[in-house]
Amino acid sequence: MLKYDFCYNSDVFLKFTKKVWKRYLYSQFHVKIWSRVAAKVWNSYKYDQYGEKITGKRGELMDWKKIRQAVRTVLAAVLICAASVGITGDPAYAADMGAVYGIYEHGTGWSGYHGDSKTARAGTGSYVTAIRASLQGQPEGMSGTLSYQVNLSGSGWLSWQENMTPNGSTETDMPLEAVRMAFTGQLAENYDVYYSVYQNGSWTTPVKNGETAGTEGQGLRVDGLWVTVTGKGAEVPEGPNGKSVDPTRPMVALTFDDGPSKYTPRILDSLEANGGRATFFMVGNRVASYASTVKRMADLGCETDSHTWAHTYLTGMSEGEILQSLNQTRDAIVAAGGNAPKGVRPPGGKINDASKAVLAKAGMPSIIWSVDTLDWKTRNAQHTIDTVLRQVQDGDIILMHDLYEQSVIAAETLIPELTRRGYQLVTVSEMAKAKGVALQNGEKYVDFWEKDVEKYKSSGSALTDTSSSSSSDAKSEATSEADSSKKSDSTSSKNSSSSKKSNSKKSSKKN
Repeated sequence: MLKYDFCYNSDVFLKFTKKVWKRYLYSQFHVKIWSRVAAKVWNSYKYDQYGEKITGKRGELMDWKKIRQAVRTVLAAVLICAASVGITGDPAYAADMGAVYGIYEHGTGWSGYHGDSKTARAGTGSYVTAIRASLQGQPEGMSGTLSYQVNLSGSGWLSWQENMTPNGSTETDMPLEAVRMAFTGQLAENYDVYYSVYQNGSWTTPVKNGETAGTEGQGLRVDGLWVTVTGKGAEVPEGPNGKSVDPTRPMVALTFDDGPSKYTPRILDSLEANGGRATFFMVGNRVASYASTVKRMADLGCETDSHTWAHTYLTGMSEGEILQSLNQTRDAIVAAGGNAPKGVRPPGGKINDASKAVLAKAGMPSIIWSVDTLDWKTRNAQHTIDTVLRQVQDGDIILMHDLYEQSVIAAETLIPELTRRGYQLVTVSEMAKAKGVALQNGEKYVDFWEKDVEKYKSSGSALTDTSSSSSSDAKSEATSEADSSKKSDSTSSKNSSSSKKSNSKKSSKKN
């Protein structure tokens, strides 16, 4: 007679199997348990020595068709369990789970909903007075919510809210000063929530799980919100402007001078379509006329840097004049929705020891270039394209101008082509960080070629004028809002100590 532990006949066994299967769906038993169940079920039955059907211990005839069906069901459970929870029995995890959030803009109302890792920014001249948030893709059966708390100016910290319930004020003009977010329930055990606020002209360093983003009690308003969800213990995200940069892959920094202009959005369109960023060195007195463009630069992760207020050579300005020009430009960029400049491009690339000392006091490095397209001079898209593709190498800083349509046409070809060739299109700061270079205030940077990066690291500063380099003083045309010409003189000059790149490509010269 057959000895078995789980059932007395096949019908009972089937009922048992269904019951346990249902229990699995709700409790997600470990795969090892199911393996043992399957083994025990299989070994609980045996043929007699003649291969005939045998009876259960109560004398009832066993229906092997039903038994085999039951065993197949159990084995299917094992496979599904393994796929769902893994061999280690880790808790369920939804890779596509993310935050959904919106901001209330003073004078405008609620923004549309922003998906995970997307920046929500108030428009020019506006700010955030309330937020709301929830989740998408939450694992079925996993308890918890995304909760959020705000510090409202004049009121302090308000109560925690969840599930898209507004937190803040939609009735007053008081801005938010800080934000906290956190998971509850099982979500807190399996996920981290990172967030940042746009405050005082830049995004704050991302914090997580109930920490404070922003500065309370100092009268600094929140102008934007960024949120992302990661698995527990995953790599810390770069933040709202940070994109993944692989230091092992080649990269270049596209830079555009003298804008913004009516053509600049076309460059941004191409960058966005190809997952790239660039650095825009803007003339301060042009910024207010293109505020929405400047804000979009920042939202896409581009750097919004300074090219002085009126494209005036630093070498002909006093310390006070330089500082005033830089401060005016910074204020204009921040007011337009850009990030506070991280660096300055001296007009024409002209810089001397005196102006370097002023830049050090202002807290900014000067960024020159290694590839000069001369696009301001040729006004020929194909010439610009050929110049870049003939010379480009890892670590280049490429000089172009977004003031001219032919330059923009060239950029619309170069951006996807450089991407196709394997170059990462990054900002100057991103490239410096990826190359392991800490930019020093007041110092001059021309490129991030491997040989020069080692010099930066060993000396703790940028290259001196005696190194192999190049410079050119670009003639630029600063146009008015109506695009009438206002010429600003510059010349191109060579340094006799310049040397060619190792690949024999023509290199630009630095001062």
